[in-house]
Amino acid sequence: MTGFDVVIIGGGLSGSSTALNLSKKGYSVLIIEKEKFSNYKPCAGGMASSMQRFLPLDIEDSIESKIKNVEFRWKAADNVNADLSGECPFWIIKREKFDQLLLDESLRNGVQIIKPVLVETIIQRNDKWEITCSNKTKYISEFLVVADGSESKWAGYFKLGPRKPKFANTISLRLKGLGEIPRDAVRFEFGFIKYGFAWAFPLKESLNIGLGTFINNGPLENQAINNEVIRSFGFDDFPYKTISKKLRIWNGIHPINADKVLAVGDAASLCDPFLAEGIRPSLISSFYAAECIDQYLSGKVDNLNFYTKKINNNWGKSMAWGRRIAQVFYRFPRTGYQLGVKRKTAPKRIAQILSGQMSYEDIAKRVIRRLLTKSGI
Repeated sequence: MTGFDVVIIGGGLSGSSTALNLSKKGYSVLIIEKEKFSNYKPCAGGMASSMQRFLPLDIEDSIESKIKNVEFRWKAADNVNADLSGECPFWIIKREKFDQLLLDESLRNGVQIIKPVLVETIIQRNDKWEITCSNKTKYISEFLVVADGSESKWAGYFKLGPRKPKFANTISLRLKGLGEIPRDAVRFEFGFIKYGFAWAFPLKESLNIGLGTFINNGPLENQAINNEVIRSFGFDDFPYKTISKKLRIWNGIHPINADKVLAVGDAASLCDPFLAEGIRPSLISSFYAAECIDQYLSGKVDNLNFYTKKINNNWGKSMAWGRRIAQVFYRFPRTGYQLGVKRKTAPKRIAQILSGQMSYEDIAKRVIRRLLTKSGI
C-alpha cells in the first residue's frame, strides 16, 4: 500500500489544477485517471483572463485567441455585437494544451499519476481512505477529491451535489479554418437549437463549434440542424465527426463536501446552466479545494464545510440567477432574444459575465433596482 496526503479521482482540468495547487503547497498527491490519453477535448475553450489568478503558473502557451468582440445572432441574422472592454478579458484556450500544461507542471512538482486505471472500491478506515483500483493496487490517503467529470460515479456515491443532477445535452466538433468568424470574436447563434443555442470559438487555425440544449433534455442528433448551424458559421457542407456529451449543470445549493472528501468542477455540478461555461467553475473550485484541504492539514479548521460555503458564495449565488434566466430564456427564446439580447445594455452585460467582470446576481440586482425606481418605491 502507498500513502498520500490527497488522492484525486480524475486527471482532467479540475483534477490536474487541484493537484497543482496542492503540490505547490508541499503535499503529496496521486491522480487516478481512467483514460489513457485524449487527442481532442470537446470544449469550446472560453476562459476569462481573470481566472489566471487561480493558477500558480503562466498559461500563455495554451492561449489560441484573445477575444475583443462577442457576436449574437438569431438564425444567421438580426446581429447584435458587443465589444469587450479592458485588456483582453476573454481568452480561447486549446483544452488539450491547457490540460497537459497543468498536468506537466503538477508532475514537475512531485504529483504522481496512474492511468488508465479505474477506481473500484473506496472505504474509510481509521480516519483514512483506502482506494482499491483495477490494477489491484491499494492506495491510502488522508483526503479524497472527486474530479471525475459530468459522468461522475463517485459524486453520487458520497452524496456530493444534487441527488438528481440535471444535464445539458451538447454536441461539439472542430473544423479546420475559421469560416466567417473573426479571429478575435466569438459568436452565439440562437434560434436553430430548441431550448439552447450554438456557439463558435476560434483557435489559431480551426474553429470550435458547439450546440447545446439546457432544459427538458431535448435531443440534438439532427443532421439537418447541424449542417444549418455549420453553414451559418461560414463553412460548406462536408463530412465531419461530432462528439456528444452530457454536461452536469448547476442545479441548486447542495453540500459538495463530506468528511475528508470533496468534489470539484463538473463532478460537483458547477457548470453554468445558461452559457455552459465550465472552465471558470473548475478553476475556482480547484483553487478553494486546495486551500481548504491545506487549512485542515495545517490544523486551522477541523472540517471541510468551509469549501461548500466558499463555492456557494463565489459561484452558487450567481448560478441561482443564471438558472432562472435559462429557464425563461430557453422556453421563450425569440422573446428572450428580442427583450434580452437586443436590449441596449444586454450584450455588454453578457460580455461582462463571460469576462468575469459581472455575475448573474449583479444583473438581477440592476433589474430589481430599475423596477423599484420606475415604480417610485
